[in-house]
Amino acid sequence: MKTQEQDWDAEAAERAVAVLKAVSDPSRYRLLWELSHGEMPVGALAETLGAHLAATSQHLAKLRAAGLVSSRREGTRVFYRTAGTHIRGLLEEVALVADHPGDPPPPTPPTP
Repeated sequence: MKTQEQDWDAEAAERAVAVLKAVSDPSRYRLLWELSHGEMPVGALAETLGAHLAATSQHLAKLRAAGLVSSRREGTRVFYRTAGTHIRGLLEEVALVADHPGDPPPPTPPTP
């Protein structure tokens, strides 16, 4: 059985690159990791990072622009969460690639 190759989609590639750029910062990666465990307020996220609230908010704005997090307001507090369960999978896949950068690709199954 032959696998079907997808045609190059420049717009999809641009969106993918935007996601990779958003995740490429260590603080933003950490924020996503924390949020993949559940919703958190900005203040708690800033404390986790050991960063100022303003810097944390800027990182969260970049993650929101990339479509990786969403927020909700409760009174004066703003809570963030990942935009979906697939975000945790993205982080786990990146960790696997980082831990095994030179692994050969899996073997291609024989065609019948």
